[in-house]
Amino acid sequence: MPVGPGLLSCEVPLAERYDLALVDLDGVAYRGRKPIPHAAEGLSDARLAGMDVVFVTNNASREPESVAHQLTELEIPCSPRDVMTAAQAAATLLAERLDPGSRVLVVGGPGLRTAVGAVGLVVVDSAEELPAAVVQGYSADVGWRQLAEAAYAVEAGAWFVASNLDRTLPTERGFAPGNGALVSAVQTATGVEPVSAGKPEPTLYQLAARRRGASNPLVVGDRLDTDLAGARAAGWAGLHVLTGVSTARDAVLARPAERPSYLGADLRSLLVPHVAPHEDAGWWVCGGAAARVVGARLELDERSGSSPGERRDEVDRVRAACAAAWDASDHGETLDPDSVGALGPRAG
Repeated sequence: MPVGPGLLSCEVPLAERYDLALVDLDGVAYRGRKPIPHAAEGLSDARLAGMDVVFVTNNASREPESVAHQLTELEIPCSPRDVMTAAQAAATLLAERLDPGSRVLVVGGPGLRTAVGAVGLVVVDSAEELPAAVVQGYSADVGWRQLAEAAYAVEAGAWFVASNLDRTLPTERGFAPGNGALVSAVQTATGVEPVSAGKPEPTLYQLAARRRGASNPLVVGDRLDTDLAGARAAGWAGLHVLTGVSTARDAVLARPAERPSYLGADLRSLLVPHVAPHEDAGWWVCGGAAARVVGARLELDERSGSSPGERRDEVDRVRAACAAAWDASDHGETLDPDSVGALGPRAG
């Protein structure tokens, strides 16, 4: 059953309501090689509360062992079976359609090559080997020659699969071109749109939940267009943490297909109840904050009281603003994006 279109209430901590957290990596657990503040403690305490955790990433360049090692070094204990990559999802899609032993031209890193080989397909590097499919995933080593081979194979009729279509990749220096930007080069050259295995398609989440036998998963991510859109596509609740790509302002302006079910400053938000905004005399109220849309403009108001738990003063303002903006949009009202302004620094 799809979750509701707006923010949800949860009277107990999320770690007690949901049996599995499907946690994104970049922008949620770490940024580049640096840890996200409070990620380790938030996940540790969630596990102590009984919540299982699987790290689900659109990054297809690395093997699960490498991801698990990095997380463990950041004081987030992790084994390879706790990691599900878009490379594994792409390999599963290929195996479901192709005969065992079929040739696949792999454009990407070791994680993608290993995943394709693990499902009984043969990895090749040239279009001259007549591959049945091309699969493309991010790697910093991908260059013109690999993209050209992919284009030649796709033009010859090979099935085109992408691990994911993220346009950008968070790094310590900022946002770099992601796999989607590289895939677009092949797509532009051939006119062929690839099938994507990664977020926002639900395949990656569904495989991870099935691996764990989860009945009530919660998606946790920082990107509305991939993580939270994927949660909506899977019909599951999603927690948007404000530590990565998508800002509080982005959440207020989110399309219905990308709206989160919960909002939190960081991963400590797994450990507290969540109160959904409610309507009161034309205002949407959450804790000590209220918001409404009047004449296409968002108005904010501060009130006494605040929600319990994490840093709710900032997050409650975002929740109230989201409720007001989403309600206005759902009723056909136009919201001037310039009126949203900044809702304070990214919480976290």
